[in-house]
Amino acid sequence: MSATLSVSTEDGATVLRFTGRMDAAGIAGIWTQTMRAAAEPHEGALVADLAGVALCDTAGATLLLGAEARHGGPIGLRGQEAGLDTLLDRLRRAPPPPQPTPAPGWTFTSLARLGLRAAGGGIAYLGEVAVALAMAPSRRRMLRLSDLLRTADEAGVRAVPLILMLGFLIGLILAFQSAVPLQRFGAEIFVANLVSVSLLRELGPLLTAVILAGRTGSAFAAEIGTMKVNEEIAAIRTLGLDPMTMLVLPRLLAALLVMPALTLLMDASGIAGMSVVMQALGYSPDAIAIQIRQTVALGDLFGGLFKAMMFGAAVAAIGCRCGLAAGNGPRAVGQAATGAVVGGIVAMVLLDGVFAVLFYLLGW
Repeated sequence: MSATLSVSTEDGATVLRFTGRMDAAGIAGIWTQTMRAAAEPHEGALVADLAGVALCDTAGATLLLGAEARHGGPIGLRGQEAGLDTLLDRLRRAPPPPQPTPAPGWTFTSLARLGLRAAGGGIAYLGEVAVALAMAPSRRRMLRLSDLLRTADEAGVRAVPLILMLGFLIGLILAFQSAVPLQRFGAEIFVANLVSVSLLRELGPLLTAVILAGRTGSAFAAEIGTMKVNEEIAAIRTLGLDPMTMLVLPRLLAALLVMPALTLLMDASGIAGMSVVMQALGYSPDAIAIQIRQTVALGDLFGGLFKAMMFGAAVAAIGCRCGLAAGNGPRAVGQAATGAVVGGIVAMVLLDGVFAVLFYLLGW
């Protein structure tokens, strides 16, 4: 039976007369009425009459304490069952429930602190990589050739079909889109110049690095992150081995080795796609080759290959760092892979901007 409440005045005191069962279900209907009655100003004392209550458990005691808090002072009890006074005293001495801590707002100071922490972690990681490279000759037993070859196969050889397909399509699309406006001036022949220079200097290294970030950078982060979650990296350290030498250096060296080769394939397939469009427009392969030789210099090729190596090193380093920094739990590996892809692409764009300014200043 649900509890009921009636309010009356007796001998100058306000009496809250409860009846029924004062449990969680019983007090739900009288909670608001009780709080309102307790909060009203009273000239005399406030008394709770519990003579008609069949049961009063912790929920009922909480209701009485809430009424006491709204009243602003103690309330008298009469007709209560044995043990209720002890329960009320125990609830009064209980610590208050913890309040949720509000999330700190994003301020300039917090953002600066976060940026400094990230920059400090990145610098420390680069220092560890530099130390591992310097100590590699004395740690040859930790740097296994099989790991290097396996990583080079996964990052390079298995990416060749994708590189050839995307390079051919990119060259095809660039040539077609460039030929449309140049046809107005009868200058379709210069499409070969435009596409070849764009591929060798910018698009070839950049697109290859994007593919490397999506395929290989995420794989590095997922593999090392899984080892971190399974505490395999901690076991490597316990055995006196260096995880940077065993896990990071083979992947870093493999990316440095395969990126120039993949970039050459991207450039060649892009030029092949451009040649298809040019031949469809009526130009012979000899004419296309002459335009490319007149426009492209070895400096363009070597500059693009150098950028490709730097992009590959950045992608591999960021992928391995995200894996080493992975947390615990089932979501850690996915977050590490996502961070590797995003960080690799952002690093590529920043490096490309730096190289663009540097090559311009050098007149390259």
